[in-house]
Amino acid sequence: MTKTPAYLKKGDKVGIVCPAWKAETDINPAIKLLEAWGLGVIIGKTVHSSYRQYAGSDELRTADFQNMLDSDEIKAIFAARGGYGSVRIIDEIDFTSFEKDPKWIIGFSDITVIHSHIHQLFAIPTIHGQMPLTIPDATKASLNSLQDTLFGKKPFYTYKSKAPHVPGEATAPVIGGNLALLVSVLGSVSDMDYDGKILFIEDVGEFYYAIDRMLYTLKRAGKLAKLQGLIVGGFTNLKDNKVAFGWHISELIKDIVGAYGYPIAFDFPAGHIDDNYTLILGREATLKVTQDTVSLRYI
Repeated sequence: MTKTPAYLKKGDKVGIVCPAWKAETDINPAIKLLEAWGLGVIIGKTVHSSYRQYAGSDELRTADFQNMLDSDEIKAIFAARGGYGSVRIIDEIDFTSFEKDPKWIIGFSDITVIHSHIHQLFAIPTIHGQMPLTIPDATKASLNSLQDTLFGKKPFYTYKSKAPHVPGEATAPVIGGNLALLVSVLGSVSDMDYDGKILFIEDVGEFYYAIDRMLYTLKRAGKLAKLQGLIVGGFTNLKDNKVAFGWHISELIKDIVGAYGYPIAFDFPAGHIDDNYTLILGREATLKVTQDTVSLRYI
């Protein structure tokens, strides 16, 4: 039976670590916010460490994350930021104590590697949401969604959009994260089973053709045909070639998966955006999509 981490309560302690790139900006605003929520904050060694572009060596980042996982007093772990580097340490982390007594892991972007690994091997839910380095620019609504989720309120989102959605309804576990990272773990022990799931994807700073290539990689690997639904979050700061790619992101996605017939929701407020709402990955939700309205309710 799948274990769910205990929801937080005032007085609990949470940890902040850097599994990937180094934290080059101040995380004090995040610390103050978490303390305002009634939480104690424990700062990992990697938060103030540096080794080339990383927050310390692979060994230090592994040990720091491991210490937080194994600590009885830490009830949730925030990745301070993404960037790149989680894949370098994921196979060295021992999840034995985490599997017995799970805690919330929070982050997005490069942290998709950790989410995917945990979901595939242990079927324990994790949280895709704002991180300490993104908190200063985050909208109040997105931070409220993170606080509510961590303290046990089931997320429910609804929004109107004129994007070319594919209408429909599906109830299934939500999985996913950053598209490039999902492709990077393809074929590894961290690669999830996509069949029967609602897939969430987002990305930042990629070329349009690269998005096309990554989606075709997933399609050819058999990952997209048996989904129950697709949620498309922010695809921001995309780049084009001198010869224009010529397709909008929604056109590109519908061309690749539209024939499968499941609901597709565009413009979902999650990803590398200030309005990055919280998703519980690995938890079942109902997605409803009409021509101009999308709702996602966790059950």
